[in-house]
Amino acid sequence: MTETAFYPIGTPSRAWGPAEFDAWRARQVRHRSYADDVVSVIDRLRDRFDVEQYGELVYSDERHPLFAIRSRHWDEALPCVLVTGGVHGYETSGVHGALRFVDLHAEAYAGKVNLLVAPCVSPWAYERIHRWNHDGIDPNRSFREPSPAQESAALMRLVAPLLGRFVAHIDLHETTDSDESEFRPALAARDGKPFEPGLIPDGFYLVDDTENPQPAFQQAIIEAVERVTHIAPADDKGEIIGSEVVAHGVIRYPLKALGLCAGITGARYTTTTEVYPDSPRATPEQCNTAQAVAVDAAIGFVLAQ
Repeated sequence: MTETAFYPIGTPSRAWGPAEFDAWRARQVRHRSYADDVVSVIDRLRDRFDVEQYGELVYSDERHPLFAIRSRHWDEALPCVLVTGGVHGYETSGVHGALRFVDLHAEAYAGKVNLLVAPCVSPWAYERIHRWNHDGIDPNRSFREPSPAQESAALMRLVAPLLGRFVAHIDLHETTDSDESEFRPALAARDGKPFEPGLIPDGFYLVDDTENPQPAFQQAIIEAVERVTHIAPADDKGEIIGSEVVAHGVIRYPLKALGLCAGITGARYTTTTEVYPDSPRATPEQCNTAQAVAVDAAIGFVLAQ
């Protein structure tokens, strides 16, 4: 079913121009601090891991440094694993789940793999609890050359020297009620298209790569996370957010074709996690733990192969 959804910016059936983007930016309010919530946690990890600034977002009079955490004893002979969080800044457990993984689990992999963790790819959006960046662009549709998003371009520059060495990439996300109440209506308004309502799944699920499916890898993560929080069921069409459920809690997207973050390394094992923080059956603590457990299980599976 297609409906006309009210969105307070723009004219139906007409894509936004500069005036509409200005009006949209004027509505964005800073709700939290990247420096206090994220950078301070990264700083506390510096005595155990190497931390590098891999870029800086510059938006008008705002500057946000971008940080990555590396294994302390990086070994050029070892394969690499990339963990990313906060590609969509509003997806809170992606950020804090990545940091929790580093704090609680990462040292166990010393001498086994090189870990590279970018816990908050989109700090401007993190502060505003938003999906898009300052320019009204979705970074997770912008991992292509040339990228229109500063966030995506910076991350691609970070991983470029290591391409061919990654065995796994785990990209941490959330699906929230605000996807349906705010972000998808905004997307339709921005692009001058009709809004098509969908369903938000209640539970955790994964997105595998249509072009490189790894069902055993995905299932190992699902089994580990299911001990922490519930897995999203298929809807009455056998789908989750409009995609066929190919296994318990697993759907597939063509990652590279869509410009998704999980497609940037060319690793054999890739996944995008999707936590549902608005569920009455899940707490913020469970959401953060589910993300950390997903990363831990993913790397454990890879090392066992």
